[in-house]
Amino acid sequence: MTDDSSGHEAPTRRDYLTYGGAVIGGGLLAGCVGQSGSGDQGEPTDTETATPATKESPTETDSSYSVSMEPVGTVDFDDVPETWFPYTGDYADMGVALGHGDGLAAIGVRRRFGAHHYEELPGVSVDKSELTQLWQDGTDKEIFYEIDADVHVIDPNFMSNRLQLKQRDVDEISENAAPFFGNTTFTKVYDWHDYSYYSMYEAFEKLAALFQERDRYEAFKRLHDEIVANVGERLPEETPDVATLVPADVPPEAFWPYRIGSGTQSKHWNDLRVGDALAKNDVTDAQAGGGRVDYETLLEIDPDVIAIRLSGEITQQWVDENIVPHMESHDVASELSAVQNDRVVYGGMTYQGPIIHLFQLEGVAQGLYPEEFGEEQLFDRERVADIVNGNI
Repeated sequence: MTDDSSGHEAPTRRDYLTYGGAVIGGGLLAGCVGQSGSGDQGEPTDTETATPATKESPTETDSSYSVSMEPVGTVDFDDVPETWFPYTGDYADMGVALGHGDGLAAIGVRRRFGAHHYEELPGVSVDKSELTQLWQDGTDKEIFYEIDADVHVIDPNFMSNRLQLKQRDVDEISENAAPFFGNTTFTKVYDWHDYSYYSMYEAFEKLAALFQERDRYEAFKRLHDEIVANVGERLPEETPDVATLVPADVPPEAFWPYRIGSGTQSKHWNDLRVGDALAKNDVTDAQAGGGRVDYETLLEIDPDVIAIRLSGEITQQWVDENIVPHMESHDVASELSAVQNDRVVYGGMTYQGPIIHLFQLEGVAQGLYPEEFGEEQLFDRERVADIVNGNI
């Protein structure tokens, strides 16, 4: 049967993935009030009010279960999805952590997914070149049909508000291709996000319910709590004010400002209890429509630390070679305290799940406090790999 509005032949809805009544009641449409914000397009806790998350122990004859997450409501599954994809790398990292990297079929923008970190984990790998890139001068609805995954781990409101798909296209995809299941958690600046947010581990727990991987989730949670507590005990009483900046060009003459805030993109900073130099000076976040800041503006703020945030396989050495020399020779930038005190550090990527977070926490701790952490590995790579590989 052909859809008259698009000319697309709609496939039969998957028998084993269905939305529950909560979605039909309007949960899928919550918060769609139009495009807002600028900056890194497509990059990229409140009390849970949805219905109970899962049937944790399906019987041998009935493997069906349900998972709830705002804004989609309840999604019913007859079996665990085999193929899946998110748009952002935070959810990709969660799925890999849960042992489902083999089923990952696509990603929004490849370079924004920090899969290179997995190279340090024995037996864990994701070849990004094999992932379909959803962003191809836009994101067309047809690509969802071409990939034909079992579930889309994406907030449907992200699709309509940040990627400019029409709401009717989002609804069509969820009905005829596969359901959406996700919540935009990396930032809290979007005015259309008027429903519950999740912390990193709350969202991770939802994916664990989706993939029926409670044991892996709990193992990661124990490891996370142990590492964060250990790092926290070693922090100084007074921590610095940090300005997190994305260079507009390299070498940079201006930057896009990103407040530390409470989204999962800032979890490593919050774990290190730093101050937010941009927020203290009322600089608007780029994701909320803030414009670029130049060195004159930064000099007025004069943050203790400048954190360079970039996607891709960026290291502190890259920052030292490509960013710092320009600042040191610049008439205005050279007057910044962070430049004079050698406090320009690599601040990591936007999208982090439980694995990437550990690497970014370690890297930033080393950058902020080299006397305390030096080049010390703050977590056991083998232990992380064991959890991913099911050796819990």
